[in-house]
Order: sequence, then structure tokens, then C-alpha cells
Amino acid sequence: MSAGTTFLQDRFERKARTINALLIRELMARFGHRNIGFLWQVLEPLLLTLGVMISWSTVYGERNHGVRVIPLVLTGYTFITVWRHMNSRFLHAFRHGSGLLFHRQVRPADILVARGLLESVGTLIAFFVAYLPLRLLDVIEPVDDYLLLLSGWSLLCLFSFGVAMILSALAHFSDAFERVIQPIMYLILPLTGAFYMVYWLPPSARQIVMWSPLVNASEMFRAGYFGAEVPTTWNWPYLAIWTIAVNAVGWLLVLKAQRHIELE
Repeated sequence: MSAGTTFLQDRFERKARTINALLIRELMARFGHRNIGFLWQVLEPLLLTLGVMISWSTVYGERNHGVRVIPLVLTGYTFITVWRHMNSRFLHAFRHGSGLLFHRQVRPADILVARGLLESVGTLIAFFVAYLPLRLLDVIEPVDDYLLLLSGWSLLCLFSFGVAMILSALAHFSDAFERVIQPIMYLILPLTGAFYMVYWLPPSARQIVMWSPLVNASEMFRAGYFGAEVPTTWNWPYLAIWTIAVNAVGWLLVLKAQRHIELE
């Protein structure tokens, strides 16, 4: 093994240990040492999803526009949870995590990566915790294509991570910007695709919403779940380009923001 390869391997292992330690610290800080700890990360989106499942099933019955309501809600609220949590919990990451930067191995980006992994993995676990009993009880049909479903999920999480980095850096530079982020998140809810299927819309509206990377991610995720049973429209190269772009901009802004962080 060459010296260069050994150096990179060593750097990777140290970075992995750092992020693992930050993950554990984030869990302890958020959920404490008592009660059920990490399970709250799973139960919070799970309880919300189950509540909406009951409400939508009462209002719409078994199907809405030809799509089974329970898996529609399960996929939609899993999707919207990771998008909302990723953005909201990154906002104060630099401010609340500045004390960690006294440790030489810790960088601001490490804090964001740890939080991003926690939200992505925790919400995905919540999805399967809800899915498995519903499937065993034969309430819902099985996932059609796990590879496609997880690919859509991965692109969604990476895109959300990139956007969250941009927002956290901009919020660090401007307190005024921080105050308008939540209203912006609500205003763009129609462009997430979480509460509808693209084929429900008129052709003119479909052309508009398909410009949204989130709608492409939502349709791709649901294509993995429903398969050919439900018509879906998505463009993964378009989504991948957006994902790469927002992460590139996000990393640049984070690198700039970290030069202005005041250590506590």
C-alpha cells in the first residue's frame, strides 16, 4: 500500500470517528440519557404519519384519485419530514455547535454531516417501522422496487442536505434571513410533491411542478414503492444535477461561514 493511500485511509478513519462521536453527542443532547432516547427520532415522524393516515383514510376512504391512501400518506410524510427537519435543525448548527470547534478534529461541516445522517437514517427507520406491521397485517402492498425507492430517498436526502447547508450558512450571516426561512418553507410546500401525484394535475401544471427537484425526488421515491400500479414522472439526471449543484454551493458557503464563527 502506497504512502498516499495510507494517508487517505488514515484521514478517512479519523473523520469517521469524529462524525460518529458527533452523532452520539447529538443524540444525547437531543434526547438525553434516560427514557427511550433515539427512539424519539423514530417515533416523532411515525406518530405524525399514523395520525395523518387515520385522518386521510376517514376523509378519502381507501383510495384518493385511484391511489391507495395509506401508502400515499406513508411515502408523502416520510418525504416531507426529512426535508423539513433537515432544514430547520441545521439553522442554528454553527451557533450551538461552536463550542465543539475547540477540538482540533472537529470542523463545522462535520457537525452538519452528523445531523444530516441522523435525520436521514432516523426518518428512514421510521418509514420501515410503520411499513412492516402494516405489511404483515396485509393493510398495504409490498414495496415494488427497493433499489429505486432507496435511490430516490438517497437523492432526496443529499439534495435536502445541500439546501440545508446553504440556508444554515446564510442564516449565520444574517439574522433577518433566519426569520424568513420558515415562511419560505411553507410557501414552497406545493413544490415538494408530498401531498399529490403529478399525474393528478392538468398538463400545464405538470410542466411547472416538474421543474422542482423535490417533485422529481418524490415521484422517484413513490415509483419505487408503487411500481407500475401508479403513473409517475421523474428525471433522475435532472435531480442529480441539482443535488450536485446545491451541495457544491453549500460547501463553499459553509467554508466561508466557518471563518466567521465565534468560539464560545
